[in-house]
Amino acid sequence: MAAKIYYEKDAPIDALKGKKVAVIGYGSQGHAHSLNLRDSGIEVTVAELQGTDNFKLAVKHGFTPTDIKAAMDGVTLIVVTVPDEIQAKVYTEQIAPNLVAGQTLGFCHGFNIHFKYIVPPKDVNVVMIAPKGPGHLVRSEFEKGGGVPNLVAVQQDATGNAKQIALAWANGIGGARAGIIETTYKEETETDLFGEQCVLCGGLTSLIKAGFETLIEAGYQPEIAYFECMHEVKLIVDLMYQGGLSYMRYSISNTAEYGDLTRGPRIITEQTKAEMKKILSEVTSGEFAKEWVNEYQLGLKKFNELYEKDHDSHLETIGRELRDMMKWIDSKEV
Repeated sequence: MAAKIYYEKDAPIDALKGKKVAVIGYGSQGHAHSLNLRDSGIEVTVAELQGTDNFKLAVKHGFTPTDIKAAMDGVTLIVVTVPDEIQAKVYTEQIAPNLVAGQTLGFCHGFNIHFKYIVPPKDVNVVMIAPKGPGHLVRSEFEKGGGVPNLVAVQQDATGNAKQIALAWANGIGGARAGIIETTYKEETETDLFGEQCVLCGGLTSLIKAGFETLIEAGYQPEIAYFECMHEVKLIVDLMYQGGLSYMRYSISNTAEYGDLTRGPRIITEQTKAEMKKILSEVTSGEFAKEWVNEYQLGLKKFNELYEKDHDSHLETIGRELRDMMKWIDSKEV
């Protein structure tokens, strides 16, 4: 069944005109939503911790950041953009005590609502607008007169106009210019986690590392291995981004295309797909969510150990040296 997609004519901003919006957090998504909504004529109040870099950035952008209680006072829509791992604590301690019947809670990702780490009262709306791009892209595309596609979901409709409020929010940040795709909290959360773990982050980084290590172990120079297995990934992904697999294959050599079609299935095998299905089941059952929440509550020991191991790997150290030679790529080292 084809997805329902809304555009500007289907998502009037009227539901928020003359109303107030609170944005909780001024990070990647928070700053983009705040600025875009303000530029769309909506009154926005930002809640951010005083003295933080994000607080200072909000001030620089012309906001007067305040605490969550003050930010929520008299608003129609509360947009929660703080990280997944701290959302439940922030909600329980600061948002829930200040919620008023008829207000709308808005999230950019469904994790805490879907897995019930946050359970709002029945007298408030619970909606989601999830831009399919990072905050800086949401902002830059808006400034160009365009937008990033959004996902919209309504988990709870207490007032009868929850979807209208959500669509107005999406319109206000530019999403309606590109298209707002209807989904559910379940679908967005589970597909997002699966995609991150199996393809976009976990799958891709593990493939790059394995390729690099294979060439090094066979005696090839690390600089050459880096270019083949890391640097050139962007060139191929950009072609896919522009026109899918077909355009990528049209653009590369016949030799590369033949290698793609015949050798790719030997790397991503039925065994790999079986492991993907296992990972998906861990996502849908809530097992991964429990594991991640537990990891955070125990101080991120495993997380930090794994991060440091990769941060100082041969792939990363040689990469820093090579990126320093390529001034045009504006490398970002952390």
